[in-house]
Order: sequence, then C-alpha cells, then structure tokens
Amino acid sequence: MINQQSQSLYIQQQAMDKSFKFTDEELIARFQEGDEQSYIELVNRFKDRLINFVFRLVNDRDQAEDIIQDTMLKLYTHKHYYKNIAKFSTWIYTIAGNFAKTELRKKKTRKVTNNSQLGPEDRDYDPPSDDPNPQKLVESKFINTKIHEAIENLPEHFKVVTVLRDIEKLPYEEISNIVDVPLGTVKSRINRARIQLQKDLKDYI
Repeated sequence: MINQQSQSLYIQQQAMDKSFKFTDEELIARFQEGDEQSYIELVNRFKDRLINFVFRLVNDRDQAEDIIQDTMLKLYTHKHYYKNIAKFSTWIYTIAGNFAKTELRKKKTRKVTNNSQLGPEDRDYDPPSDDPNPQKLVESKFINTKIHEAIENLPEHFKVVTVLRDIEKLPYEEISNIVDVPLGTVKSRINRARIQLQKDLKDYI
C-alpha cells in the first residue's frame, strides 16, 4: 500500500515538474485537450499575481480573492474561448480586469448611496491602529498607505494601466491588448497618471 502511494505521489510530482517546462500558451492548449494538471499549473502561476493586480483596483483583499476565484472558474468553464492569437497572460488579465471593473462600478454606486445616509463626521474614518511598531515601520506603512490611496483615487482608466505597468510590470503592448485601446493612448494615460501621482504624493515622498 505504501509503495503504491509512493508511486502515485512520484507520478504526480513528475507531471508537475514536467508542466513547469511548458509555456502558458502550451499549458492552456493542453488543458483544452483535457489535461487537468495544466489547469492547476496555470492557476498556480497566475493566482497571486492576479490577486495583487485586482486588489490594487478594488482596495479589498477578500473581494480581490473572490474576483480571482470567479476568474479561475471562467478559465475552467470557458477554456475553449482562448485562441492562440494573443498571449495567455493578456487573456487572463483581461478577464480579471473586467470582473474588477464591474465591482468598481457597483462599489461606486453603493458608496454614493451610503454616503447620502451618513453625516460628515461618519465618512471615510479609519480607527488608528494600537499596534506598537518601530518608527521606521510606521513611516514605511504610512507612505505605502498614501501611495495606495493615491492610486485608488485615480480615474479608473488611469488606475488600470498604472497598476498593470508600474506594479505588474507588463509591457506596454500587452497592456494595450488587455484594456483594448491603442498603444499611444496607453502610454499617454500612464504618463498622465504618473504626473497626477507625483502631485498627490509630493508632501510625502
């Protein structure tokens, strides 16, 4: 029994090791042919990156994880929608980005509704943390918070391209495909977003 389990684990490990040698496009092609292990490998490759990307857009970790669950479910159920005319990463980022944009629009609607029911003293208040932190850690967290807030306050079309370029480090051409706008427009939006961020953060950095 132990030998059978060991052999089974060995075969699974061999399959996983082998999958690392495939490109993203090869993995999705194998998954389209019925290889479930290739799907698992794609999820492992992209899950954390996509969560970080979406979190920067929606500013809610739990919501970001839910969105990526929906994204990976769509990958599973719509695998044959992918055509090998673009990078797989472009396709999966587009799906995640579209889900995030939908949630942002819902969030904006809820915020307008909820704010109309609050007094001025109730809005946008975060209780200070009581955790004892060293001064440098406090300053670092403060600056990171300000950067995150500045990105959060960008218009949606600026925010998406900024996160994809400056945080996810994707090439301009791939960003152009993800957001479906011309390359020149992408570069212009990123430049304008950076100028806005510099203005918003000049007192902190």
